[in-house]
Amino acid sequence: MALHNDYGNDAFAKEFGVNVDPRLVTIPTARVLQPPTKCNKQYLENVSLKINVKAGGRNTVLLDALNKKIPLVSENPTIIFGADVTHPSPGEDSSPSIAAVVASMDWPEVTKYRGLVSAQTHRQELIQDLYKVVNDPQKGAVHSGMIRELLIQFRKSTNRKPERIIFYRDGVSEGQFNQVLLYELDAIRKACASLEEGYLPPVTFVVVQKRHHTRLFPADHGNRNSTDKSGNILPGTVVDTHICHPSEFDFYLCSHAGIQGTSRPTHYHVLWDENKFTSDLMQTLTNNLCYTYARCTRSVSVVPPAYYAHLAAFRARYYIEGNVSESNTSPATRGINAEIRPLPTIKDNVKNVMFYC
Repeated sequence: MALHNDYGNDAFAKEFGVNVDPRLVTIPTARVLQPPTKCNKQYLENVSLKINVKAGGRNTVLLDALNKKIPLVSENPTIIFGADVTHPSPGEDSSPSIAAVVASMDWPEVTKYRGLVSAQTHRQELIQDLYKVVNDPQKGAVHSGMIRELLIQFRKSTNRKPERIIFYRDGVSEGQFNQVLLYELDAIRKACASLEEGYLPPVTFVVVQKRHHTRLFPADHGNRNSTDKSGNILPGTVVDTHICHPSEFDFYLCSHAGIQGTSRPTHYHVLWDENKFTSDLMQTLTNNLCYTYARCTRSVSVVPPAYYAHLAAFRARYYIEGNVSESNTSPATRGINAEIRPLPTIKDNVKNVMFYC
């Protein structure tokens, strides 16, 4: 049986498969492709990086992770979460928001992240499926949720239960800090307690902000040791005084080398810290993680767990794209009152790897 290549760029078909008529499917046209006359080495390298992680491999590991020298993280089994919510474009009143949560599965290396996605209420920023209890007529109260599932998978992967939780949350404005912290921290604790009575590992909750107007410049532009080739500040530059909050735990980190234009640092807000990170330890951990991003060999501007969550949520939107028709949606069913269609179940062989990379 031969399949027509209509599904080559279909994200839905790649993750969930397609139903094919058991009868023979013919190819209408066929031709022999000539070998390319010019090969872009960088392009092939980038494709190879993506193939490797989607096949279950890893591209980068921190030397300190191999030697178990990462403060706090290497001392006890630590799971690092990343979470993000993507919203539909303006004018799409019936499309749901997509929430994604990823979590590291390979302590102490902390490079492989399993991802889960879910659809939720239109324009809802709080992640509703972090933890939930479903009443089953036969089983009674059934505990579920993305945090719980990822904690269970971490234990299966490492044979250890997490003793520390670090949660990087992307896409939250300052006006939503308290609301998101109270709701999602409570969901994390309930998910832990549902696995084992008295199981409450310390949690560090960090909000990642990229959309701001702050830019950092070297004090002496003439000193080549203080700038990179593009004239930007050096990667690894941290600012945690003067322009930061006088009493709260926040800092600006420029973890990447600028290629073109002015580098934009990422603003990290530590809203809750039960692991008792010092400023230096949190900044060092965040900066070092930026060198483990699977899709390139450079450091990136956003900590990879948050980056991966964004990619997973963005990819999940393709699963529902085209299923909701604006013309068939009445005004009464738009926005927050619109029906939330659950995302299709991802195949197990896809779910166990970084399919979103």
